Amino acid sequence: MSTRGLDFLYKWISEHMPEGPIDDFGLFVIDMADQAMRAADAEGIAIQEIDEEIGSVYEAIIHAVEHREGGLAG
Repeated sequence: MSTRGLDFLYKWISEHMPEGPIDDFGLFVIDMADQAMRAADAEGIAIQEIDEEIGSVYEAIIHAVEHREGGLAG
């Protein structure tokens, strides 16, 4: 199993995670996941390749948001 999908996703998330608070958590996660999947596709990485490594793009983004500085709004 390759780690190419995992490496891509974690790098992409770290480059696109906002520093400030997030007002609408659900919408943010959906938008980020959609953008990440499109970016992976543009790089020739199938979503299945990412899913093999981490299970869910959505869960990876949720985890990243919960463990970043800046926290959630409210």
